[in-house]
Amino acid sequence: MNARKKPIENARHRIAINLKRLRKERGWSQEYMAEAADFHRTYVSQLERCITNISIDGLEQLAIALGVDVVELIMPIEAE
Repeated sequence: MNARKKPIENARHRIAINLKRLRKERGWSQEYMAEAADFHRTYVSQLERCITNISIDGLEQLAIALGVDVVELIMPIEAE
């Protein structure tokens, strides 16, 4: 029997944490982040709180606005 370990966090949780971290590193408000990615501020808030899902195209919009590769938004969170 191959018992695979379940990741501590799911992709939506990783995106939420990474989005918030990258946004704050830049000193951006949710409103500024939303404008930069052509989203509504409440959508960015929902993403950061794991309330809604985002499409691949939406992830790409966020990555472009932040100046990072999409992979940075879905990277596993390092334990502190």
